[in-house]
Amino acid sequence: MPTPTLLVLDAEPLPRLGRLTGHARIEHTDAAGLAARLPRADVLLVWDFTSRAVRDAWPGEGPRPRWVHTASAGVDHLMCPELVASDTVVTNARGVFDQPIAEYVAALVLAMAKDLPRTLELQRERAWRHRESHRIAGTRAVVVGSGPIGRAIAHTLGALGITTALVGRAARSGVHGPEDLDRLLARADWVIAAAPLTDETRGMFDARRFGLMQPSARFVNIGRGQLVVEDALAEALAKRWIAGAAMDVFEAEPLPADNPLWQAPGLIVSPHMSGDTIGWRDELGAQFVELYEQWAAGEPLKNVVDKQRGYVPGH
Repeated sequence: MPTPTLLVLDAEPLPRLGRLTGHARIEHTDAAGLAARLPRADVLLVWDFTSRAVRDAWPGEGPRPRWVHTASAGVDHLMCPELVASDTVVTNARGVFDQPIAEYVAALVLAMAKDLPRTLELQRERAWRHRESHRIAGTRAVVVGSGPIGRAIAHTLGALGITTALVGRAARSGVHGPEDLDRLLARADWVIAAAPLTDETRGMFDARRFGLMQPSARFVNIGRGQLVVEDALAEALAKRWIAGAAMDVFEAEPLPADNPLWQAPGLIVSPHMSGDTIGWRDELGAQFVELYEQWAAGEPLKNVVDKQRGYVPGH
């Protein structure tokens, strides 16, 4: 059997793939060269998971890779009708980001409850201003997205004494269905968006949903920027419909300097970093190498995405 060709859509720093020496013919490309190289590839590693180059290049002529792996939890940047309809297997980086993102959410919850942004502002002003902060034990959270990341968030918030409800695509044991979301939002102190981006979830947090939340509620998005109608969030914060928010993902990234969200009252903005802990790229590379060895041995792959749904099923 000829040595398979592994094509890597590059981003710096490059993945460490030394273990595959002799087991794969490794080629590298940027977005501009992807379309020309796709027909010669057996496997595509989308290391640049911020790029939408796969969506643009995939519909072209010639054969396509038998397997595509993205070094990310989300797959919306890949999916086009031609890829969905093909026999190509798609896998993702499920498992790498779960606990880091859960810790980041917990940090945001604590920061907002304890008014840490204001404390840092006052320190810079050398102003001694005593305030009272909120207790989080005994509060309620809704986590929208019942996959591994959502479950890790619920577990971590539970350890802080927060009663957490999970909302998923369909109701099942321990998980509420979409039909319960509005009712849960109306009672929640914390609303966490951790859902994959699909046709059903796009723009789900709009003016109506922010209007359902309590004036004391706070909203956190670590899922996908397109889950949120950003103008509606800015209005909800400006009109004090909700008490605060934290956004780690946005419709346009990097967030443009003239975007009004930078100045939205009570909003914490972070640059899509909730899952990126020290050494995370090495973990992503090691995960792919393990998957490649399974694929080369003819073993069933883990983390196979349901291309119609847009995520790994079974959770």
